[in-house]
Amino acid sequence: MAILNQNNTNMTVDLEGYLEDFESWTEETACELAAREGVSQECPLGNDRMDILRFIRDYYKKFEAFPIVRAVCKNIKQPKDCQYQQFPDPLVAWKIAGLPKPTPEVFAKIKHHA
Repeated sequence: MAILNQNNTNMTVDLEGYLEDFESWTEETACELAAREGVSQECPLGNDRMDILRFIRDYYKKFEAFPIVRAVCKNIKQPKDCQYQQFPDPLVAWKIAGLPKPTPEVFAKIKHHA
């Protein structure tokens, strides 16, 4: 377990870097997680990336599932390969979006569709 200190607010991540508390996520947290994953050192993250992360989070809140990768870009009205351009690994996008660590079944499904 590790503690991220962002603007004097501590957020706990597990040993693999997944945020422990889904509700503690902020856009600043996304910046910190993106930097830890080697995705981006800039903060705030670009609008295209944030649109993807917000959609993933909203979808997860509604369905407690990761959206189909191909559906993300269509729903946020970006080019059909937007997620792969912004986050080549869907699991990294999941992590930066602050979602809980996926189950082995989810890992297999995401890797199969990636």
